Amino acid sequence: MSSRPFVLYTLMAFGYAFLYLPMASVIVFSFNETRSISVWGGFSFEWYLRLFSNEAVLSAVRISLLIAAIASTLAVVLGTLAALALSRFGRFRGRGLLSLMSAAPLVMPDVMLGISALFLFISLQQLIGWPEGRGIDTITIAHVTLCVCYVTVVVRSRLVQGDQSLEEAAMDLGARPWKVFFLVTLPLIWPALLAGWLLAFTLSLDDVVIASFTSGPGSTTLPVLILSKVRFGVTPEINALATLVIVAVCIGVSVAGWMMHRQQSARR
Repeated sequence: MSSRPFVLYTLMAFGYAFLYLPMASVIVFSFNETRSISVWGGFSFEWYLRLFSNEAVLSAVRISLLIAAIASTLAVVLGTLAALALSRFGRFRGRGLLSLMSAAPLVMPDVMLGISALFLFISLQQLIGWPEGRGIDTITIAHVTLCVCYVTVVVRSRLVQGDQSLEEAAMDLGARPWKVFFLVTLPLIWPALLAGWLLAFTLSLDDVVIASFTSGPGSTTLPVLILSKVRFGVTPEINALATLVIVAVCIGVSVAGWMMHRQQSARR
């Protein structure tokens, strides 16, 4: 019995080392003075200075953040509506199709979604003249298609587990359905909305396959740019970019966790 905690802690240590030691090495070598990614040559901020002067990288970062913000926001709106329909309106015509369509992208390979989106945009361009080539709008639409199903699952689980007595009490007191939704339902499910938005933002920001099929000249996203650079060899400039992404993600997750913990403490 006494050896069980030792084995557990050892496995945990190996697991955390497997996950985070590569990230730690990326952060360390982003400050390397030389171009080597295996031999330490001294401490320097040279690669960060080069990164902030690289217009191609900065443009890819702006495009990726813009697409991720728009796609995650639209996915939260559409996913919330789909979750409400599936959890609050009982059985209706088309419910099975809606449930299937909202779950299909979860199990469908990204390459199939990318090819499908590409064929759709080509067909639309031939029929109605839109879109004129591939760009930010086509990537955003494809990412919304990918992310909305994840938001639907997260929000629907929160609605199913939640107590409807407050909504029913508000309606009994004469509140309109739209007022119940905005003043009662939304405050109750906002942690799920935030979690769905963060998940959708991460999926959109991290996507490579779908963006490769739906992007065009002048709309290269950050993951696609990194993949193209890695093919010619990893440089400390890429390590500096990865370090900034890791720091931004840690800050975002910490703030979101603090907000959720604060709300839970307020409820208690």
